Amino acid sequence: MNTPVKSSLTSTSTDNVPNVSIAVIFHSNYGHTKRVAEAIVKGAHQQLPASQAKIVDVHDVDWEYLDQADLLVFGSAVYMGSVTAEFKTFMDETSKRWYHRTWEGKWAAAFANSGGLSGDKLAVLQQISLYAMQHGMNWIGLPLMPTGHEAHDLNRLSSFLGLMTQSLDGPPEETPGPGDIDTAIWFGDHLAKTIIKHQPASTKS
Repeated sequence: MNTPVKSSLTSTSTDNVPNVSIAVIFHSNYGHTKRVAEAIVKGAHQQLPASQAKIVDVHDVDWEYLDQADLLVFGSAVYMGSVTAEFKTFMDETSKRWYHRTWEGKWAAAFANSGGLSGDKLAVLQQISLYAMQHGMNWIGLPLMPTGHEAHDLNRLSSFLGLMTQSLDGPPEETPGPGDIDTAIWFGDHLAKTIIKHQPASTKS
């Protein structure tokens, strides 16, 4: 039950790290969801160098990087209880990869951002989880017990299927708040640790 929160937010050496990589794919109309994506990558960089954890905007997809990545993290704002139209277009564009099982066996995770406290973020996480299962991927949730429900607390929205964040009425430089951004950093660190731990034996140092 007691998750080592402080150690997850502390930088670690990236010397001699395994050859694994993460792509954080997102759509963001106003910059709030992009800020969450950047925080996840920041957390992953506590375990991996910059070249091995990158954000990928759905408007400028590096398909080669996605296809070779070990973990794909999918993130969208919540519009009308669903991913955005732009993110759904990205999902539909992967149909040939679904057919050819290109992403089968990869790791997957997700995050959802909305203005409301609930905002039907769970529906988006479920939607993305089903999408990942259709691709034959392996899901990583958010195994972090809430530290409270105030703006500075980690996992204050008590989400476990994936990361939930809330953008209030403000610019992306100010919202989501500190607790949500720190949770995103924790999540990125956790995701990197997970794929490092479970990498194929033949690739371990």
